[in-house]
Amino acid sequence: MNKKEILKGGEFLIKETDAQDVFIPEEFDEEQLMIAQTCDDFLETEVFPILDRIDKQEEGLMRSLIQKAGELGLLGISVPEKYEGFEQSFTTSMLASAAMGSGYSFSVAYSAHTGIGTLPIVYYGNEEQKATYLPKLATGEWAAAYCLTEPNAGSDANSGKSRAVLSEDGQHYILNGQKMWITNGGFADVLTVFAKIDNDRVHSAFIVERGFEGVVINPEEKKMGIKGSSTVQVFFNDVKVPVGNLLGRRGTGFRIALNILHMGRIKLGGTVLGAAKRAITQSVNYANERKQFGQFISEFGAIKGKIAEQVIRTWVTESAVYRVSKNIDDLIGQMIDEGVEKSQATIEGISAYAIEAAALKVFGSESLDYVVDEYVQILGGMGFSAETNADRAYRDSRINRIFEGTNEINRLLVTDTTIKKALKTGFDVVRYANGIIKNQDKVENEVIPVDYIGQKRYYIRNFKKVALFLMGTLSDKLERNFLSEQEILMNISDVIMMVYGAESTMLRVEKLESLHGENQIIRDILDVYVYDSACSMNKNAKDALNSFVEAGELKAMHERIDEFTKIAPVNVKEARRRIANKIIDENRYCF
Repeated sequence: MNKKEILKGGEFLIKETDAQDVFIPEEFDEEQLMIAQTCDDFLETEVFPILDRIDKQEEGLMRSLIQKAGELGLLGISVPEKYEGFEQSFTTSMLASAAMGSGYSFSVAYSAHTGIGTLPIVYYGNEEQKATYLPKLATGEWAAAYCLTEPNAGSDANSGKSRAVLSEDGQHYILNGQKMWITNGGFADVLTVFAKIDNDRVHSAFIVERGFEGVVINPEEKKMGIKGSSTVQVFFNDVKVPVGNLLGRRGTGFRIALNILHMGRIKLGGTVLGAAKRAITQSVNYANERKQFGQFISEFGAIKGKIAEQVIRTWVTESAVYRVSKNIDDLIGQMIDEGVEKSQATIEGISAYAIEAAALKVFGSESLDYVVDEYVQILGGMGFSAETNADRAYRDSRINRIFEGTNEINRLLVTDTTIKKALKTGFDVVRYANGIIKNQDKVENEVIPVDYIGQKRYYIRNFKKVALFLMGTLSDKLERNFLSEQEILMNISDVIMMVYGAESTMLRVEKLESLHGENQIIRDILDVYVYDSACSMNKNAKDALNSFVEAGELKAMHERIDEFTKIAPVNVKEARRRIANKIIDENRYCF
């Protein structure tokens, strides 16, 4: 029996995907939905009634909420059963992240604890370290934090100055340094700390307990948003860390940090879903109650357009999030079948989708920013009042474009990693781009399929050609110097992200309709997103080409871009109205 081929990271640009091979959120089983419901119930009973108290950082309050979540088993979803966890799939952990994502500041504390705080030990800890720390972290007895960023080492994390030297008796590492922007740092019991041993070029990672002598926690930072989350500077002054608390091998800390960041980026793409859905529901609730000029504002086309676009961006994000989650689970399972140890398979499975992780981090955070901005706008003056949740949602959303690497860094990663991966795997993007210029891939006389999904697949296939054409042309013209052309790389990154979003949405529609029949509303979502993407891709592609191609070659290249982004007209007004009417009638996010 042939082994099923699993699309690796970035391969969606050069390979077709069968809709039956993707996972869609409509397929969650009863157990998974019960986990999500438990998360929802926890927020409704423990978090939402005390949001103001949380934002005031009432002493011990957030720490007690983490402990309560642990008592319900919500901290151990990704922790092995032998350490008091539930060892669920990556897809299930994404569902829990999405459910908790509506919890404002609490969702930040929860994500930091269960993700970057706990998972370094899950994936890289030895047996003794796991047995010592994971049961306490899974049950909420202890809280966790992750210490990477330093005052002069943010995006360039490996430039950190924290140092560790072996003690004379060889029993401890003596750790000195300063970390900043440490989420949960004010109450965390265990910290994953990155520092360089002696004069090493790269970091090592250490498990440091709060109670170790020399660990100093600064007062809480004052922040624009996520006010209830703990964010502090942490100082390490001659801290004696037992040699047994070195996490992984010496010099592998930077690799640990990168792999945990890949996970964090994908998880962020899932976490924004809960926040977006809650904001949309509250937008619609208000629009259905507020009257102006003798009618509810939800009846106005301008408001319907905003609500529909909130839904579209959220639904596209969700489609992409669970598509890649299933890819990761499939790859992890395949490697385990081949004899790879579970922790190693999980790390490799997640890191294989670094391109999608970076793309989802950017796309998801910017989708949520759009949703909460329109949330404020729909509420008008009430949205600007600190008495409504719109104020909190708006401020809290902004950090997501900075968390887990800024969106600028992640945009650059999307294009740079894709180009390098294509060349490494033998896909010659330069040769491909040259073939397009010579009309070896002519599309203007091709017959467009008449069936709905066939037509969309045809358009998206051409969208992929835009991305490949741009990357190949850039590599050809600038060779290795393309890394310095950040504006161009970000243009191409936006094209790649739109390709992934459009294809993920198409595959979800195709699979849903195969199960339940034709659905006009979800077709409207796909129609509008593909139409808008075509227009945006056209501009991004031309902006990029105009920046590095000589004038004599531009005309032919622009013509190719026009061919690849040409699609049938869409009545976006009526499509958006149908989407909005559905959610207005339901008075909640119902997709």
